[in-house]
Amino acid sequence: MTLILGLLIFSFIVTSITIVPFINTLYFIKFQRRKQTTLDAFGKRTPIFDKFHRHKAGTPVGGGLLVIIVVTLLFLLLFPLISYLGVYVSSDYPLNDELNIIFFTFLSFGLLGLYDDLMKMFHIEQTQFFGLRLRHKFIIQWILAAIIAALLFFNLKIDIINIPFLGVWHLDTFFIPFAAFVIVSFTNAINITDGLDGLSSGILLISLFAFWFLSASILDTPISVFIALWLGSLIAFLYFNIFPARIFLGDVGALSFGATFAVIGLLLGKVMALIVIGGVFVFEITTSVIQLLSKKIFKKKVFPAAPFHLWLQSMGWPEPKIVMRFWLASIMLALFGVWLALIQK
Repeated sequence: MTLILGLLIFSFIVTSITIVPFINTLYFIKFQRRKQTTLDAFGKRTPIFDKFHRHKAGTPVGGGLLVIIVVTLLFLLLFPLISYLGVYVSSDYPLNDELNIIFFTFLSFGLLGLYDDLMKMFHIEQTQFFGLRLRHKFIIQWILAAIIAALLFFNLKIDIINIPFLGVWHLDTFFIPFAAFVIVSFTNAINITDGLDGLSSGILLISLFAFWFLSASILDTPISVFIALWLGSLIAFLYFNIFPARIFLGDVGALSFGATFAVIGLLLGKVMALIVIGGVFVFEITTSVIQLLSKKIFKKKVFPAAPFHLWLQSMGWPEPKIVMRFWLASIMLALFGVWLALIQK
């Protein structure tokens, strides 16, 4: 644990050193939020969002790319060395297969998000497939999620969900569509939550600490090391992402982190804990889906605005107040989720 804490601190230091030059580079290449970003995660116009976020135009986007690069490079450099430093490497799964799944998720969804960011930042035409319309992005998410779910099932032999008080349920091949749904859901949930300065990255930070504790409790060294490096880099990023943000996560970070967050929950075998620990993300996407379905089916809104954090803004809540309250809710959900995970039979 001492060494893994040291890895967290080292990741924080590396990201802290590189993030200011990275922000300056984003300014130089004009990789910044554009004015009148009027489409939400479901491709619908959101004038309320524009009203409260118009002043953020010009802020660099793509901080998630730096976190992905730092975490990936540090893991590749440091993980092979930890056994030589006296750390016993243990895993619940074949080591190479586990790492391949984690980094395939981390990088593939990151590339998808980066491509989408490039389309938006540089106003590349989005009427053709490679312009990546919403439905195309959604299809690609499902393809990637299905591949990952199949790898979990066939390579790691995972086919169970552990429900507190009810025990273990074997889903057999139905695990593949179930896991794919979980991955796609959290991918979009974190993307939707990423609407206020420090909101999604702060909640993710809290949630990952909960997963870090759970990974340590089952002695899964690869996941523990990966989360430690991820946490250290996220802390440094969050310093520049809190209100008023100097850099945004971007789709490159939101999609990658959402999918990887879900995959770690599946690897730990704690699906119910995943839902509870990531409860704020679940609530945010639920309000958005309800709003979308209501407008499509009944031609009217259920909420004045969606997701929920945007509704609170429309009611006059200051942005930092919303973020801080959501962080507090996330802390309690993380504690409750860990408790649920620990009582599972």
